[in-house]
Amino acid sequence: MPSVLCLVGPTAVGKSHVAVALAQRLNAEIINADSRQVFRGLDIATCKLSAEERAGVPHHLLDIVDPGERFSVGQYRRLAMERIARIHAKGKLPLVVGGTGLYVKALVHGLWDGPQPDWPFRDHLLTLEREHEGTLHQELARKDPRLAARIHPRDEVRTIRALEVMHVCHQPLSTIHEQHGFREVPFQATMIGLTRERSALYRRIENRVDRQMAQGLVEEVRGLMQRNYPADLPAMTGLGYRQLAGYLTGQESITEGVRRLKRDTRRYAKRQMTWFRKDPTIVWKSIDAHETADAVADDIMNTVH
Repeated sequence: MPSVLCLVGPTAVGKSHVAVALAQRLNAEIINADSRQVFRGLDIATCKLSAEERAGVPHHLLDIVDPGERFSVGQYRRLAMERIARIHAKGKLPLVVGGTGLYVKALVHGLWDGPQPDWPFRDHLLTLEREHEGTLHQELARKDPRLAARIHPRDEVRTIRALEVMHVCHQPLSTIHEQHGFREVPFQATMIGLTRERSALYRRIENRVDRQMAQGLVEEVRGLMQRNYPADLPAMTGLGYRQLAGYLTGQESITEGVRRLKRDTRRYAKRQMTWFRKDPTIVWKSIDAHETADAVADDIMNTVH
């Protein structure tokens, strides 16, 4: 089967720069697996690499939809499979890089061909959640307790999808998943996970948020809102955007917005690690504090060969 290399791990661990170094060594092209980097204009908060930082390595599935457009995991998988086929046709290696576990899982293990997104129903659910935080996960726990036990209460995307499927299919999503099994094997995937000691990762998160603020994150969020991309759009609920929207609408101070951004990013990194740790196929590489991207890439090369 054709080969694919996947590089996963929590936010701020250093995946993007290591991926470029790896791609240079492996004659690879990079396929984005970050659910926010697919959106145009969401740059600083999503930590997209600049053209110079990409060092001539082709990157796919970045900046492919506007923030006001809908984009699902099914669309992602279809586009990623197309890119993988094109990269293989050129005799190169696809390198899938990102921290959106659902995207990686759908790509590597297949995706249940569920109902198309019911956007009005999703909007209705989002309204309920905005009115009473935690309502949706409580509803999921009542209707599908097995699935609710596996979904973090703050994982809004998966919670909404589970409720949507039950609304359309009239049966729990956990039952449907058991029937599907996610046993598709479209290619041979090598899974590499990057990790750091927790306190070191949290320091990187704190420092990264400070850099984002210095780079103009407030201006980026303000510009998007001025272009009629409101804070309740799915694209705008990502880290950095929802926390600073409160400041820009006069609901809280900039200090509080930054504090919440750092806190929420730490929590998100923890949820990502919980997700990826469940995959026994991932080979983990722990990065030392002073280890460069090139050094990490060299170490990974010894693992994949």
